[in-house]
Order: sequence, then structure tokens, then C-alpha cells
Amino acid sequence: MFTVLILGGTGEARRLAVALRPGPRVVTSLAGRVARPVLPPGEVRVGGFGGAAGLAAYLTAERVDVVVDATHPFAARMSGNAAEAAATTGVPLLVLRRPGWTERPGDRWHRVPDLPAAAGAVAGADRVFLTTGRRGLPAFAHLTRPWFLVRSVDPPESPVPPRMATLLDRGPFTVAGETALLRDHAIEVVVTKDSGGEMTAAKLTAARDLGLRVVMVDRPPLPPGAVAVPTVEAALAHLTRATPGPRRSCTCGS
Repeated sequence: MFTVLILGGTGEARRLAVALRPGPRVVTSLAGRVARPVLPPGEVRVGGFGGAAGLAAYLTAERVDVVVDATHPFAARMSGNAAEAAATTGVPLLVLRRPGWTERPGDRWHRVPDLPAAAGAVAGADRVFLTTGRRGLPAFAHLTRPWFLVRSVDPPESPVPPRMATLLDRGPFTVAGETALLRDHAIEVVVTKDSGGEMTAAKLTAARDLGLRVVMVDRPPLPPGAVAVPTVEAALAHLTRATPGPRRSCTCGS
């Protein structure tokens, strides 16, 4: 059976798994970093592969015909492992990556290359809304002046900033809700990754309406030579060129 491996964890990955049914065998791989993930249809595996070599071994053992990297835009390590494993095995790789956010009139964005730079940008602030995920908190743990409102799906683990309140929540969020949240906590600066998408974009509109500064962490680059598409529809258009039959018949990377 023609097999598609989706490296998932995003809404796009779930929608692609739905769109491919019925048809090929679809296996979605989740990293297992969220306690209660929203599961896609089809086969699901949870946990790492053991690096690029482990993923390459999985592709061979499971006779995977196409890999779709639909991980989070900041999952640079997984994307790098996928590119290396695909190159090693000759299995075609397609990257499904939603577009980043675009600055609009009225925005007060300050772009930075990574989380340590974001920490430096808010070191002198008083009240910061931090939405970079719990795994990014160590980059801010040394800051003693700012008070942080941290939002994440699961509770964070140490090291974390000494002055911090945690809000456990999962999007989508509304502009009204985000505006009230920023006002109620007297937030001065919003820190976020340029993950793109509509599910968490409401905070940017709220920050714009309130005239707040936004520290925007830029995405890591895609692996060299990666073939990327911005939408589920574009991914489907590529994958329809992969017809069931001989292994690696996909031309999606051409």
C-alpha cells in the first residue's frame, strides 16, 4: 500500500491527514511533547525516531513512499532530521509550512533572530506576555526585573523566570479575549514566535489596537534545498502526483 508519513503536531498536519482519506496509508508522527494532543485520523505514532538515522530506518522498515514535514515552523531539529533521512533513503520529502505573519500599519514589531535575543529585548520591561511555549522559558530564566505572564498548553518545568504567572490554555483565541487579557494584566510587551496561522494571531491584533510593542522571533531557515508549500491545498496538489504503485513514484520534489 502507498504510504505517506506526516510529521505532524500542527493544524495543517491534521487537515492533510483528513484530506488524504480515503486513499493511501497515512501515518502521522507526533513528538509527544503535549500531554493531550489533538489526534488526526489514521495511524498515529507518538515519540521520537532517534535522530536522522532512526527516522531513515523507520522509512525503510515501513516502506514509506513520501514524507511530509508538517511540523511547527520552529521545529528546526526535526526538519533537519527529516531532510537528512530523506536524502539518505531517497524517499521524497515535501515541507508543508504555513506563511509567517506580516507586519501591518500600526504594529510596533521588533524582530529578533532567536529567544536569547528576545530575552535581551525585554530585559528592561516590567510586564511581559510570553507566548513562545514552555520549552523556551529557560532563555528568560535569568531575568529578574520583568513580570511574565506565560501561556502554554502544559505546565512549564524549571528553569523559569522568577517572577511569573502561568496561564494554561489552547487556541484558537479571539481578539476580544486577547485584548481583555492584555488589559487585565497591564501588559507592556508581547513576545511571540513568528509561527503564522490564524489560531494564535488574535494577540497581534490586540497588541496593535492597544499600541503595545511586540518582540517577534524570526523563524529558523528551512534545510537547504527543501521543497516547501504554504497550504494544505498546495500539499495535496503535489501529493496527487504520487500515484500508488512502485515505491518512490512521487515526483513532489521535482
